[in-house]
Amino acid sequence: MSKTAFLFPGQASQYPGMGLDLYQKFPAAKAVFQEADAALGFSISKLCFEGSEDDLKLTENTQPAILTVSVAAYRVLAEKAAAPDYVAGHSLGEYSALVAAGALDFPDAVRLVRNRGRYMQEAVPAGEGGMAAILGLAPALVTEICRRAADGEVLAPANLNAPEQTVVSGTAAAVKRAVELASQSGAKRAVLLPVSAPFHCEMMKPAEVRLEADLHRTTFRDLKFPLVTNVDAEPVTTADDAHEALIRQVCQPVRWEESIREMISLGVSHFVEVGPGKVLSGLLRQIDRSVRGTNVEDEASLAATLEKLARERVEDRES
Repeated sequence: MSKTAFLFPGQASQYPGMGLDLYQKFPAAKAVFQEADAALGFSISKLCFEGSEDDLKLTENTQPAILTVSVAAYRVLAEKAAAPDYVAGHSLGEYSALVAAGALDFPDAVRLVRNRGRYMQEAVPAGEGGMAAILGLAPALVTEICRRAADGEVLAPANLNAPEQTVVSGTAAAVKRAVELASQSGAKRAVLLPVSAPFHCEMMKPAEVRLEADLHRTTFRDLKFPLVTNVDAEPVTTADDAHEALIRQVCQPVRWEESIREMISLGVSHFVEVGPGKVLSGLLRQIDRSVRGTNVEDEASLAATLEKLARERVEDRES
């Protein structure tokens, strides 16, 4: 019997107007936006629907905005379809996945990620850190490039996204050196990313310490379905394991390719990206073209995904 996993996007999936279609057409989605506005004390809804690209790019706005749209999409999907067999989320998306799995209350999660964004922003003074995407080189070679380019500074793989897509993170100067070395080593592309902080490296330690205190004050419950974590690329089901993974996640790399391969090995053949954009669907195609990927971010994509899920259930019954 084929299994399904729901994937929740992270930063860089945001876009102006995201979530508006769901808000206007589905009461379950509208309720999520209202819940978020109340929890945060300002209108994150307005930011999603009317905010500029620059407003949405601010990390402390990006994180609660994407979480809200993702949970709204999940609640609508959950009303119409069976629960997933597994969930996973890319960095910030892990919080959305934990809300979906019933481990975290949504108001707690939206406040946590608002703080998480602020802590990450404040951990490193503007201009001192950076990130770059390196395309067309194997992760092992990118790791070696980081070792050579570091030159005594912080530099490490931050997102192991796909066989030939790795994001590196560290001091601005070291990241720049890595881009030059990667280009010399035959990378298809090596580009600096327009991010406000060097995520998922040891420069985020001050953010990790502050977030850990918040997480300890937050109630976690055991999960309704397993979450494959970013830090270990393995499924967890207990409140303690999920809580601990979120702390380690701040300074550790996102092992996304391994997470997807782990779910495939566990029998997942259909992945549904739940939330704004199709970044994770694109990575899925780079990792394994034999599995199916769909997404849910508005009424049209929801209808297409429900149709495919229904067709798969029929095929399972007939096989």
